[in-house]
Amino acid sequence: MAHSKDSTNQRPDLEENTNVVEAHATLLADGAAQARERRIEETGMEPVSLWIFLGSAIVLLVGGAVVGAGGKLFNYDPHSAGYIRPEYASDADSGPTIGPIMEALMKRGKNIYTKCSGCHGSSGAGDGANRPPLANSEWVTGSPERLAMIILNGVKGPIIVDGKSYGADVMDGQGPLTADELAGIMTYVRNSFGNEVGDVVTPEQAAAAIKISNSRAGAHMSSDELNANHDKALEGDPIDPGTPVDFETLQPVEAPAE
Repeated sequence: MAHSKDSTNQRPDLEENTNVVEAHATLLADGAAQARERRIEETGMEPVSLWIFLGSAIVLLVGGAVVGAGGKLFNYDPHSAGYIRPEYASDADSGPTIGPIMEALMKRGKNIYTKCSGCHGSSGAGDGANRPPLANSEWVTGSPERLAMIILNGVKGPIIVDGKSYGADVMDGQGPLTADELAGIMTYVRNSFGNEVGDVVTPEQAAAAIKISNSRAGAHMSSDELNANHDKALEGDPIDPGTPVDFETLQPVEAPAE
């Protein structure tokens, strides 16, 4: 029985003077140190610094405050608050401030006509094919109400001008126009391009035309409708073309002293 094997009496093959507990502790400490020393970080995988997070947060807060305060830093409007672009430039704003109403309205109408010259030409001759001339046109020099309806509502379908039929293009209405603007453009085309009617369309008469146009909701008109319903004068008292007026208000004033 002296040689029987008892597992409880078996010992590891260690030297008699080895302290197992101390050896194990030393092994663990050396392993941890080696793990720290051998740790290699891949480029781009390093931990992000806390200062970067803090700096980014500050930038976002400041940017949000700037935008929330009204965004003046990003306002590129070159005009001051409340600026309204005038619909048309007017020569009436320069030069004499008092003069004949014919001169005042012709200046206004000349500036407004720049919107029309793309189709009717700077000389009022049209394009000879689809856009009729304003020169030597019975639609221009004839009844003021009929001309006003053409300008405000536009024309569709064929229309005969100076013996030639036009109808390939539809002319759109040129509104909205104020009474002063409509009076200016009507007076201008009726007394330009060789047309010599010699009278003026007053703002009062133009206002009456706008009222008639508004009742039609701005729909295009045919030449038959124009001739049947609007071949007549406009309501309103006529005025002598030489009557002195304030160029800005178009109201009659006393003639300036010589």
